[in-house]
Amino acid sequence: MVTSGLYEGTIRHRRFAPKAHAFTYPIFMAMMDLDRLDALVGVSPFLSRNRFNWASFDDRDHLGDPGKPIRGRFRENAEAQGFSFPEGQVFLLANLRYWGFCFNPVCFIYAYDLEGKLALLGAEVMNTPWKERILYWMDPQAPKAKAGEQAWSFDVPKAMHVSPFMPMDMRYRWAFTAPGESLAVRMSLSEGEGAVFDADLLLERREWTRASLHRTLLRYPWMTLKVILSIHWEALWLWIKRVPVHTHPNKLKAKR
Repeated sequence: MVTSGLYEGTIRHRRFAPKAHAFTYPIFMAMMDLDRLDALVGVSPFLSRNRFNWASFDDRDHLGDPGKPIRGRFRENAEAQGFSFPEGQVFLLANLRYWGFCFNPVCFIYAYDLEGKLALLGAEVMNTPWKERILYWMDPQAPKAKAGEQAWSFDVPKAMHVSPFMPMDMRYRWAFTAPGESLAVRMSLSEGEGAVFDADLLLERREWTRASLHRTLLRYPWMTLKVILSIHWEALWLWIKRVPVHTHPNKLKAKR
């Protein structure tokens, strides 16, 4: 049975072409039951919802109208893309907001049916520096889902410009394990027949308690600032290595 928790571990990026580049950073993310958000933030005076605090969950940090319930927004988006949204528990794995600042390069939605079976997976991607968002939905029960024991992989066309150092004409392969005491997500990008890039998220679960949250906040006092600074630091190294920069497609359209 999946429950809310604090997931701590590492994120590793590896670029294979046109220049090699790799890094690994420690990270933690919050796994939250979307029907219990107010109860979850109530475990600590340093955690809140939709107001300034050391850490907070803010409805504005995710796709859709923040005036609507976040579960309903995800449902609307999934159904607009032709997916059936399940009626069971829905969990969001994401960065919280720290001291009023949040940045989620990618966060994940795990949606279950009423029997507790994982029925839909989502990857909400935000690009840098434009802060555009897109949701990729994947059905673990679909014939095209390459399923193993509690693990699934999906091939998905790239639909949004994310990194200035990546062209648009690429494909994602997403691979997920079911969340439990640990979870893993792998994302790889291919161009033609060759792999260009991959990223591995490897996390271990901690209980969602006041003591556990306070220990985690002390270890990662401003997680999202670290994320955005790391992105720009690694981008500087890609520029130094003369990795080609690709113009945002919207700018190309504006010039025509």
